[in-house]
Amino acid sequence: MAAHKLTRSTHRSTELPNLVWHHAGTPRHSLGYRVSHRAVSVVAMVLVAALTFVGTAAAAVWTDMSGTVKSQGVKSIVQDGKDDTENTLIDPYANEPIDILLIGQDTREGSGNTAVGGAADDTQGLHNSDTTMVLQIAADRSYINLVSIPRDSMVDVPSCTTSNGEIAAQYYVRFNSIFANAYATGGDLASAASCTLSAVNSLTGMDIKNFMVVDFAGLVKMIDAIGGVDICVPVDTQDDTTQLDLKRGIHHLDGTQATQYARMRKGTGTDGSDIMRTTRQQYLIKRLVKTALSKNYFTQTSQLYQLAKAAIQSVQMSESLADVTALAGLAMSLKDFDTSRLYSQTVPIEADPLNPQATVVWASTADAMWAKLREHKSLVETSTSSSSSSDGSSSGSTDGSSDGSSDGSGTSDGTDSSGSSSSSDGSSTSGTDSGTDGSTYDAATNTITKADGTLIDADTNGIIDPETGAITDPDTGQFMGLANRYIEVTYCPGIS
Repeated sequence: MAAHKLTRSTHRSTELPNLVWHHAGTPRHSLGYRVSHRAVSVVAMVLVAALTFVGTAAAAVWTDMSGTVKSQGVKSIVQDGKDDTENTLIDPYANEPIDILLIGQDTREGSGNTAVGGAADDTQGLHNSDTTMVLQIAADRSYINLVSIPRDSMVDVPSCTTSNGEIAAQYYVRFNSIFANAYATGGDLASAASCTLSAVNSLTGMDIKNFMVVDFAGLVKMIDAIGGVDICVPVDTQDDTTQLDLKRGIHHLDGTQATQYARMRKGTGTDGSDIMRTTRQQYLIKRLVKTALSKNYFTQTSQLYQLAKAAIQSVQMSESLADVTALAGLAMSLKDFDTSRLYSQTVPIEADPLNPQATVVWASTADAMWAKLREHKSLVETSTSSSSSSDGSSSGSTDGSSDGSSDGSGTSDGTDSSGSSSSSDGSSTSGTDSGTDGSTYDAATNTITKADGTLIDADTNGIIDPETGAITDPDTGQFMGLANRYIEVTYCPGIS
């Protein structure tokens, strides 16, 4: 069912009649929070800032950091008249999954934001959200799911409460208009973030209680604080808007360059769509997390303390996260996290029948993907072995089941989830396997090459563009993600 098709409900008119997750039984309400700060790499910010506490636990530092964390806490705007009984601190030791909504704000307020986004007259007063992702940290911390929601998705959203009154339920609207319209109505980021969170919970059937918002300037500061980030560029890339000029290969980017890499949409090597841009953003997040976790938190305490403060001051967090002890606990639970198990993808989509050149709707497989998050399952199974089947598909399941089936909603980051064991640097410990139909599985890149030369991502069964590494859905042709292992092994073998 396309996301914009409606079935009238018997509930009161202020609630959304029908949403994509209509089979789910989780609450259709959620909490929003008062915020004052773009979230392409907020995942890395959280991990970097929290992990730093492990190496900077001196009393004076702890007190100072505690004050910084609390100052970034935000108050909730309760939705649907519900009592605020859920805005409590996370317990990192409770053996429960942690869900966070990541919102990237496109604003030109402040010199740091205008330096990255520009200061044209038509951007003044701008408060948009071009990046929204759902982050799920597994209860046992064995994996992280990361799902991007395209800004041009046409969706139905429930009514919501802002700081300046109610916004009625809306039908067939662009997803990113939720944030902008709520800001315009409520006059603050509290309203914008609250309505976005409420909509995401309604659309997915999840019950996310935590969220973070970060802008251009915050992303630049965090990346600079960790000394920049190495990325693999599979094709020569030039973009006049962001002033990027990157040749194929490994590049070390500073904060401004990395942020522009995440923003770029119209340069060479791209198709001009926001959907393709989200695949690059997912890849940047993985590289940032890997860089952050590579730091020695016990011998680089001075550098990392400054990093922690820069990260925390660049992002606003819900009160359920704004506690130094809770973050330190989360840090300890994630300090040995294997970044190859950060599974990312874009919501399965298809062209919008009413406006196929400009907007998209969620595909029928979207709910199966969200079901994995509702049921706290990895987007991709974590078996240590698989083989190519006779039709060239991977025998590994993408939903954690044992039947080896795939619904096409698995990871799109090319990480090592099935196919072979791999070392910490991503290199494979096995070679290739051949199928009876002439297809060949390459464990190093986690790809299947069919007899006709078509390159397949073993995790998603999506089709890989050999030049760019972009993965597309074989049914809809829409972008699913980026084959990280493929591009790094093929074009950047020296990247660590």
